[in-house]
Amino acid sequence: MMTSRRFFLSGATALAAAAFSGGARAQDVIGDILKSTGSWDDTFDARVSDNGKVASTLPIFSPQTISFTEQAIELYRGITAQGGWQPVPATKKLKLGVVDPDVVPLRRRLMVSGDLPQNAGLSDAFDSYVDSALKRFQIRHGLPDDGVTGKYTYSAMNVSAQVRLGQLETNLVRLRSMGGFLGERYVMVNIPAQQVEAVENGRVVLRHAAIVGKVDRQTPIVNSKINEIIVNPYWNAPVSIVRKDIIPLMRKDPNYLKDSHIRLLAPDGSEVDPMTVDWSTEDAVKYRFRQDPGANNAMASVKINFPSPDGVYMHDTPQQSLFGKLMRFDSSGCVRVQNVRDLVTWILRDTPGWDRQHFEAAIKTGESTPVKVTNPVPVYFTYISAWSTGPGVVQFRDDIYGRDGVDELQITSSL
Repeated sequence: MMTSRRFFLSGATALAAAAFSGGARAQDVIGDILKSTGSWDDTFDARVSDNGKVASTLPIFSPQTISFTEQAIELYRGITAQGGWQPVPATKKLKLGVVDPDVVPLRRRLMVSGDLPQNAGLSDAFDSYVDSALKRFQIRHGLPDDGVTGKYTYSAMNVSAQVRLGQLETNLVRLRSMGGFLGERYVMVNIPAQQVEAVENGRVVLRHAAIVGKVDRQTPIVNSKINEIIVNPYWNAPVSIVRKDIIPLMRKDPNYLKDSHIRLLAPDGSEVDPMTVDWSTEDAVKYRFRQDPGANNAMASVKINFPSPDGVYMHDTPQQSLFGKLMRFDSSGCVRVQNVRDLVTWILRDTPGWDRQHFEAAIKTGESTPVKVTNPVPVYFTYISAWSTGPGVVQFRDDIYGRDGVDELQITSSL
């Protein structure tokens, strides 16, 4: 079947436009994709993202995001009405230059989701257009955009359209609950995305990778205000970490506290010799475990404080390599922030005497220094695993804590 270039000029844009005009039109467009099998001798334009770029300065919490997510729901209702998409065989690592029959179902899948233009054809060649489309898909799902169909990419790709629709509907409720005024400046931590947004005047001015809580030590939902920055902080280990981590480590290595520069303090503030403690019991929980400031401190250079019933906070980390991991659910509930000094500089912008130069100089002293934030900045820890920031740009993340109610969305726990 030959189809006009005019009709297929842009994949995701056509799908999104169909969604705007209603589910019936979306179904017609999707139906054409699913039925298309013929020759494709017209040179096609793969610039899907020209009208729907994945990168965006639009905050997740914004009226526009709510509107785009509503449009995405209409789009996915149309997709599901047409039977969704067929699973892509997850048996081979497909990448640029490969010629394989499995590239055909991969192309179909990428067309339906709007990542590959509808006039890209159904050949078995993994060409540069499929490469770009797959990378776009990976970015939308929070995966490394390496253009290779690995296990995480296949798993995300083979979640059914019906489940994705339900995920969007669930998260729209969450987005609407935060649809009010959040402040001219605020910080938002999206737990499933493992990401921090610094927002100013309705625009994301900074984005940071984050490390959030493990499944058994989850980062809580927070609505507070950042009121203090501590340069070169002491780290006081919470009781949960003392019980689960430190006591077992001391049983294996009696020098652990000394090597980690952690002091044991009695209730009256006096220092206790760890060798006088019976580590075969949990008696040590009555003491305070305080780590000295320095390069090995669990919070490294800085701590971002705010009132929280759960006692959580944001901070730097000496383990910078963790930010390179795909799944960064490694903390005990607090949030570690990559390039945190940029975020702190932004938070302290209105605090006299604390420009970047002074901040960096204070770190070099090694002295613990609390800084009161002149204009406290609202901070929100939230759980948004699906949203849209533009026509045809639908973002999905792993439902790591299982809050969306569908096992199929807990991708990493099943691999």
